[in-house]
Amino acid sequence: MNTLKRGLAASALAGLALAAAPAGAKEGTDQYPNGAENWLAGALPPPGTYYLNYFGYYSGKLKNGDGKRVSGAGADAWFNALRVVHVSERKLLGGNWGWYAILPLASQEVSLGGSRNTVAGLGDATFDPFVVSWHAGDWHWAVGMSINLPTGRYREGDPTQSIGANYWSIEPLFAVTWLNGDGWELSAKFMYNVKSSNTRFRLTPGAERMKYASGDEFHVDYLAGKRFGPWGVGLSGYYLKQLEDDRLDGRSLAASPGLWSGGRRGQVLAIGPSVTYTNASGVQFIGQWQHESRVENRFGGDKFWFKAVMPL
Repeated sequence: MNTLKRGLAASALAGLALAAAPAGAKEGTDQYPNGAENWLAGALPPPGTYYLNYFGYYSGKLKNGDGKRVSGAGADAWFNALRVVHVSERKLLGGNWGWYAILPLASQEVSLGGSRNTVAGLGDATFDPFVVSWHAGDWHWAVGMSINLPTGRYREGDPTQSIGANYWSIEPLFAVTWLNGDGWELSAKFMYNVKSSNTRFRLTPGAERMKYASGDEFHVDYLAGKRFGPWGVGLSGYYLKQLEDDRLDGRSLAASPGLWSGGRRGQVLAIGPSVTYTNASGVQFIGQWQHESRVENRFGGDKFWFKAVMPL
């Protein structure tokens, strides 16, 4: 593997556990924790302040543009994301205005080309100052605009020691939930991620700095489930499709046989069982497993989640 290919393959591992999500097989990472929203994704709670905790584990292997494993490239990560949501009484276009903030912590072990490193620290934080939610009968929906901040640990030229992505991004979103009187629920959260460039990218430590821009992505979290009193069971997951090529110093990355293909556009589909329980105090617990398939140009593996939602 030549220096360029080796550096680009290494860059795929940067920010593995960022925001409780594995990195994509590209220089940029998943600043949003894919699969985090499922039960009541579009039904924001009544006015008040809420604390959410996402705790879990991810294990995956790097896949190339043909969906085949890249030898010697894998990662394991524990993550814990802390989130505060506030829904106000203030009305905007008939809906309740609110905001939220997420602070992710991660511990990751990354292997690449026979070397392995373990690091822990802060990932890239997320802030959404503009969330508006509506409710009408069985239907609930919300819109927002998330801002992802480059607060995470980043080491130039050494992705095995990086947790953050080292770029800003914005993410308009639309979430919707249908929940009928018999307890059947369909929920989805649709997002479009627009990224800035990483101007501190290096192929290897000490190499010349370059500008790396990851392509925009469409992604969605989803759930189909049935509630039985305080319990609920269903299937949840996510789908991600990169819609633009990655670019290095303004040039699209061409296909590289056996490594990447199609401008290094990533994609993944995940699905798995999900169980929820809400106690008498209104605290909701969610446990789930999501298996990734149809993976191209990014990591593919398994993600295990435990989520708690608590009114303050």
